[in-house]
Amino acid sequence: MRTAIIGAGISGLTAGKMLGDYGVDYTCYESSDRIGGNWAFGNPNGHSSAYRSLHIDTSKHRLSFKDFPMPEEYPDFPHHTQIKAYLDSYAEAFGLLQRIRFQNSVEKATPLPGGGWSLQLQDGSTDEVELLVVANGHHWDPRTAEFPGEFTGESIHSHHYIDPETPLHLKGKRILVVGLGNSAADISVELSSRSLENTVYLSTRSSAWIVPKYAYGLPADKYYVTSPHLPLKWQRWMVQKMQFMTGSNPELYGLPKPNHKFFEAHPTQSVELPLRLGSGDITPKGNVARLDGETVHFEDGTSADFDVIVYATGYNITFPFFDPEVISAPGNHIRLFKRMFPPDRRDTVFIGFAQATPTLFPFVEAQARLLAAYAVGAYAPPGAAEMERVIDEDNAKYMGHVLDRPRHTQQLDYFVYEHDLRAKEIPAGLARARSLAGAR
Repeated sequence: MRTAIIGAGISGLTAGKMLGDYGVDYTCYESSDRIGGNWAFGNPNGHSSAYRSLHIDTSKHRLSFKDFPMPEEYPDFPHHTQIKAYLDSYAEAFGLLQRIRFQNSVEKATPLPGGGWSLQLQDGSTDEVELLVVANGHHWDPRTAEFPGEFTGESIHSHHYIDPETPLHLKGKRILVVGLGNSAADISVELSSRSLENTVYLSTRSSAWIVPKYAYGLPADKYYVTSPHLPLKWQRWMVQKMQFMTGSNPELYGLPKPNHKFFEAHPTQSVELPLRLGSGDITPKGNVARLDGETVHFEDGTSADFDVIVYATGYNITFPFFDPEVISAPGNHIRLFKRMFPPDRRDTVFIGFAQATPTLFPFVEAQARLLAAYAVGAYAPPGAAEMERVIDEDNAKYMGHVLDRPRHTQQLDYFVYEHDLRAKEIPAGLARARSLAGAR
């Protein structure tokens, strides 16, 4: 099946590696001059959200590809330059670079009448494929919070933040960071260093449980394993009962009480944020009520003046190469069977569009195995009606307990998801494929 992959980030590389293993003819189209996507610091295509000091929040033990472990000499939580080097080694080891057409993005993908896609490419050429693998990532189109009023200072999104000197000179400034995800925590900590002489406030709407990166001397995510054989509701209840042992309650550090229980929203991983809050280097605040010149009014009735607002408020899921009426994700909602297959199209597969807890790379590997089996006819998804039913079932299982926020529209538990694909869906899809082959 003639196949194209859009993007040479983590998802595109993993998909390409697996398709190559299965002998599938494919071409990967990449807008940049390099691989890595979000992990290519300073990526000229603008799709990297990495700041200079960024370290991965998932330990190398959880993050490694199963068939390509990270180097032993890597620290528990590698720097973004080490992640990029790891991806470079992965691409070289499996001969992926030869299949990538760099600086040649898919500008427009148009459905063909009988199935498949016509691709208009950056260099002016076209390509026609039977199967399109969408792997353009979902951490590159910034989403900014909207508050009443107008702020007359400088504003940036965390996507554009590099360091205290780039793109803004952030020394001796009054700074408000909006958000309480991992990027908000990292940037607040960095900008609150006393050596920079900044005044830093941290504002959050929903608050967040703050989990440590280490527990008992080991990376905390080593202890995080869910069982596919027990109801997730029971397992979440047990973790919620034990959360006090981790010191994860943000109220301990002056932040507002979360409007959700532990694991009903994505937690924030940070060792340093509680220390900076407890040391008075960061002032915690609730949600912003309105903007008025350089003054920001908060919902608790207080206000303060600022020079800069940094919005660490997440990203939109965007497909610039599709007409919106063909495929889109309004409010970050997109209905995909097993987070991969649109029920109304058999010529399109999405890879990597989920917030997988606690790890990303093995999650993408699991999806890539299913993709490759599908591309060679060894797997067939069910009919559209059944796909829609399972989408609803999976959404209830993985997201029925979480806050209704754009960040959580593609939430899932990796361990349960991987077991479902390996033990249930792939064998069922193989049986369907054999049945279809026999019918022909």
